[in-house]
Amino acid sequence: MADTSLSGLTVDQAKEFHEQFKVTYTAFAGIAALAHFLVLAWKPWF
Repeated sequence: MADTSLSGLTVDQAKEFHEQFKVTYTAFAGIAALAHFLVLAWKPWF
């Protein structure tokens, strides 16, 4: 069995990538939610 997956990452690299992905995705979702709230406040039934 190989030490890498189909992506070419080791298990440790994949875990590190996943941790950073979670942070980045959470920030993206938060910014998107804020943007939607601001549009709703600006034009309520847009």
